[in-house]
Amino acid sequence: MDAPAFTPPYRKRLRRRESEQRPDCRFLTFSCFRRCPLFGVVSSDPVQTIFAAALDAARRRHGFSLYAWVVMPEHVHLLARPRAGQVWATLASSIKNITAKRGLAHLRATGAPILEAIRTRDGAERFWQTGGGFDRTCRDEAEFCHAVRYIHRNPVERGLVTRPEDWRSSSVRWWMGERSREIECDAPPLKGLERWKGYR
Repeated sequence: MDAPAFTPPYRKRLRRRESEQRPDCRFLTFSCFRRCPLFGVVSSDPVQTIFAAALDAARRRHGFSLYAWVVMPEHVHLLARPRAGQVWATLASSIKNITAKRGLAHLRATGAPILEAIRTRDGAERFWQTGGGFDRTCRDEAEFCHAVRYIHRNPVERGLVTRPEDWRSSSVRWWMGERSREIECDAPPLKGLERWKGYR
């Protein structure tokens, strides 16, 4: 029997309760401004690559645990755990600020028509939706597995690819053992990785 689908709380405004002493494993979603597909609809779009580089740099700099991630056309999902003493909002800001700066620069350089859709009334261009995003704490192994499966299958469910591993901007190949060219993730907090069957 298949596990129930993992559904993030898209309609709830984020109310983040973080403990710096015992940080939780978090399923996080950040959306592009007005849900515009700023990351493109093709796997490994240059703006997707910009986000992946910002995520990897932030992980190396701050040392938080990263378990799974995916960049979709208009949003990103992460499964991560800050270190003790860290607040996730600070880590997220560093990732989002670099992505916005470099992503908007790329879109401007290429004359992307989508820039008109993300211009505010005062003429400024926004990359991210306002607010902190959406957040769910993974309280046990079952929720963790559901989150990983949801993240990796998101491109398939959207009809962007037929197999999770065909979407390059994702951690699914790391989970499959192809780790030479992927962003380094942390070993999942499971009793045995071989027990996890969820990426397909």
